[in-house]
Amino acid sequence: MRPSTALLVVATAVLALSVADATVETTCKEAAAKDEQVNYKFCVYELGKHHLSPGADTWGLAKIAGNMGVNNAYGAISDIEVLQAKPGTDAKTKVALGQCHDLYDSMKFAFARAYDEINARNYTAGKEEAAKAVTQAHQCDDDFAKAGLPSPLSQRSSYSVQIAVVCTAITNLIN
Repeated sequence: MRPSTALLVVATAVLALSVADATVETTCKEAAAKDEQVNYKFCVYELGKHHLSPGADTWGLAKIAGNMGVNNAYGAISDIEVLQAKPGTDAKTKVALGQCHDLYDSMKFAFARAYDEINARNYTAGKEEAAKAVTQAHQCDDDFAKAGLPSPLSQRSSYSVQIAVVCTAITNLIN
């Protein structure tokens, strides 16, 4: 390969990578500008670490956010099962964990339906499914509060709410 050809290949690759990164950043910036609930840094960090984000357009990033919600719900279910099996977990905590298990099980399907609806370009239904995930995350936290206990799932709940907000805000940007 001639030196000028090699330089052109490298320059093209660098440009492609910088444009791809800018897509996540510019999409998150636009989403945050239009929806004050969007945490720009969270949006960029979370979407930026997904392997499909560099080549994704706005539609693709909305679906990626939905997929990340599914993954978080699966992680929460795993966390819950570990906590339920932990020796010394009291009855009140087990009841709240059981309720949250059911909520996160439903949430994984809500995020999956959000993904499917956005993929089918049925944006209103996709946003409705993401909104269900927000309600379920809050309900889990409320179940612990009603039991007078701190939620061991507060980070999972916060993530669920934020990724649902990102999913909805980015869906709103699709023309």
